[in-house]
Amino acid sequence: MEIVVGIVALIVGAIVGVVAGRQQLLTTQRNQAQTIVSQAEAQAKDTLDSATRQSEALLDENEKKARARLDEIEGTMTRRRKELDREEEALQRRREGLDKRTEELDKRLERVELRETNLNKRQSKIDKKENDVARKEQEKLEELQRISNMTVDEAKVQLLAATEQESRNDMARIIRQVEAEAKEEADKRARDIISVAVQRLASEHVSEISVSVVPLPGDEMKGRIIGRNGRNIRAFELATGVDVVVDDTPEAITISSFDPIRREVARLTMTKLVADGRIHPARIEKLVEDTKAEVERTIQEEGERAAYETGVHGLHREVLKLLGRLKYRYSYGQNQHAHAIETSNLAGMIAAELGADVAIARAGGLLHDLGKAIDHEVDGTHAIIGADFLKRYNVNEKVINCVASHHHEVEHECVEAYIVEAADAISGARPGARRESLDAYIKRVKTLEDIANSFKGVEQSYALQAGREIRIIVRPEQVDDLAALELAKDVARRVEETMQYPGQIKVHVIRETRAIDYAK
Repeated sequence: MEIVVGIVALIVGAIVGVVAGRQQLLTTQRNQAQTIVSQAEAQAKDTLDSATRQSEALLDENEKKARARLDEIEGTMTRRRKELDREEEALQRRREGLDKRTEELDKRLERVELRETNLNKRQSKIDKKENDVARKEQEKLEELQRISNMTVDEAKVQLLAATEQESRNDMARIIRQVEAEAKEEADKRARDIISVAVQRLASEHVSEISVSVVPLPGDEMKGRIIGRNGRNIRAFELATGVDVVVDDTPEAITISSFDPIRREVARLTMTKLVADGRIHPARIEKLVEDTKAEVERTIQEEGERAAYETGVHGLHREVLKLLGRLKYRYSYGQNQHAHAIETSNLAGMIAAELGADVAIARAGGLLHDLGKAIDHEVDGTHAIIGADFLKRYNVNEKVINCVASHHHEVEHECVEAYIVEAADAISGARPGARRESLDAYIKRVKTLEDIANSFKGVEQSYALQAGREIRIIVRPEQVDDLAALELAKDVARRVEETMQYPGQIKVHVIRETRAIDYAK
């Protein structure tokens, strides 16, 4: 019983303890919930206060911006209103100005209309007077035609013919006068310049000729040169490319070749063979090679010497080499190497007298006949060939023009080109400078006369002064004074285009009218 009571008491105690613990847990949870709610309410209140403050600040800021924008708009409207007021005032002033101008134009229009009315009245009077004058002139013209028995057209033709004849005579007289004055002044100036240049350059006359003759110590040497069955002379001709003429000329043989350099190589080789005495094919071939190298060195040295003597520097080695080859070139018996040096010196002195570029003139004079060293290898005239060759080596354009134009094959582009042409003519035309054969001389003179006789109105022509002057006699009834001047120019131009000649040729046209009568 006591055990049961104890168990029941224990159970009741347990139940009471459980109920008490539960009640205490609920109280704790309730307190926690109240704390959380209080915290939430406090946080919500803080959030609301913060949102309220932010809203008020944002509202204040927007209100300030709106007020500033409103002030800006009001300022803009104020400025615009002022501008509109100024524009309105300007328009008002312009309108007033236009009104005044319109009034002035109206007044001017009235004056113009009045003046036009007066002019119309005057024009009517003038027209009436012109009609009266025209009628009177017509009456006078008819009276003149009746008196002179000529129409107006016939009178015009006669007047124009007389005027034309008088004008042609005046033109011929003026042309003669101007040409005479220009020629007198030009001749005087040219004589002064040329005389100074020639006096300063005392060049020797050309004495060399383009004939290669090798002297022999005796006629027995001819047999050794020919060799057994002619083997020596054949080997010599094969190695040098020349023809050896062994004839009856005592103690001499002749070397013939179209190429002067080959001829010079052959001449030097033959001279060495004759001096050495050992003549056989192997010896000939060795001496020919040695002599070729010697001639090439001589050519280079002569080119450099010519450039040094004339003061022309900076030329390419190939140009100097070609210049040296002129040492063995001749034109009308004149050595072209000496001619190039002489022309360069003359051109330099003339350029100095005229105030032109001395360096250009000297270079043009030195190189003007450079094409003669290659004209048998390339087609074309020596002036054009030389100019094309110089273009490859960046020679000055003015120097190239001096070379290309010294025979009038291209236009002169600078004053130095004319100077080079004049220096070339002086060097070739001075006494003793050039020679030509009798056949060539006769052919040139006959060609000159044939050219003159081919023109209309020419009665006779004569070549004088060894072909340096052509005198033309014309028929006076076919050629007047003006036509005579034109004929002289046409003949000179035809001679320049069709003939090759040293120096210059004077064309002299003579027109003479003779009146003959007999007293009986």
